[in-house]
Amino acid sequence: MTHAFKVNKSMNAKTIVIMGGGIGGIVVANKLRKAIDKSHQIVLIDKETHHLFYPSFLWVMMGWRTSSQIQKSFQLLEKKGIKFLNAEVTEINFETKTVSTSKEKVKYDYLVLALGASTFPERIDGLRENAYDIYSLEEVARLRNDLPVFTGKLVVVLICSTPFKCPAAPYEAALLLASYFKQKGKPIEVQVVTPEQLPLPVAGPEVGKYMVSLLDAYGIKFLPEHQVQQINPGHIQCQKGISIPFDLLLAVPPHGLPGALKNSPILGETGWVSVDPAKLTTSLENVYALGDVTTIPLPVGKPLPKAGVFAHAQAEVVAHNIAAHIIGSGASKSFNGEGSCFVELGDGKAAFAKGNFYTKPAPVVLLKKPSRFRHWQKVLFEKWWLWKWF
Repeated sequence: MTHAFKVNKSMNAKTIVIMGGGIGGIVVANKLRKAIDKSHQIVLIDKETHHLFYPSFLWVMMGWRTSSQIQKSFQLLEKKGIKFLNAEVTEINFETKTVSTSKEKVKYDYLVLALGASTFPERIDGLRENAYDIYSLEEVARLRNDLPVFTGKLVVVLICSTPFKCPAAPYEAALLLASYFKQKGKPIEVQVVTPEQLPLPVAGPEVGKYMVSLLDAYGIKFLPEHQVQQINPGHIQCQKGISIPFDLLLAVPPHGLPGALKNSPILGETGWVSVDPAKLTTSLENVYALGDVTTIPLPVGKPLPKAGVFAHAQAEVVAHNIAAHIIGSGASKSFNGEGSCFVELGDGKAAFAKGNFYTKPAPVVLLKKPSRFRHWQKVLFEKWWLWKWF
């Protein structure tokens, strides 16, 4: 039996419900709490008990972090005046403005959809049984323990389909592993298999070719335009009868829309939530969406990449605009399409790319060559993030 989530509010107070405690959801909750009076309720819903800092997953794989070091309990938000409901969203009734969860029902005045993209490894036969999922904390921790005893010769990083979150992640994984085995003095070959023509395709061919040159410099073989059909022990079966062998397989599983939003009236033709590119509003009043759950078509003809840096910037816009609407004053903000990305190389260095993805006719992205300074920038960002928002 479900019942209404208990909120204490005055006649004119509003309830803002945030679905999802990833980067976007956490930023919206924190920014809103500082911007509006405590009489307004902010409720964050997540099926997990802890926020996971996804940019550090590959550091767990390398043994540079433990799983506990890259997560924070959502309960810490309570001390800031943000209510946390640990439950799975089962249904959203946009007419009654009610979110149903596995525990309770919550009425909202404003709704922020920040559920992210879900992964579906079961969509590829044999993936669960034969590959390590680099988007699963449990899997990267298991891989960390298995790497020291690996005795094979061929490591493959497989991208099953697009789009996927953090477009640089599989390439970082390949670079980190190539560096790891080189330092261990093991003659291991690392390959990247992808349906893409070039890495990071939305950033443009120059960025993609630069990434391929980085892979080549680390002895990593790039195998583009391969669409996986199924995975058998020791072999990836692709279209056109192509079979690619492996001794160790890391995979980016298929991504898709979270189940709670299935058949939602705010979905676009691509199957993701459709939003205004600048305001992150949906077609429904007082319903916003941001981050990986959305699709934003770009002038170049491709969608905005699914990356935490965009979710963060969009969250700042959404929080500001909801607060301005509640208070009844202040100019609105707009998301301008800017974003950046670190690419870890594994030898104490990181490359860096920054640009504007809303630029016409195509994104303008500036590349910074690998340096130790960039690596330490990412280390400091991780520490700042986990301190700042919790």
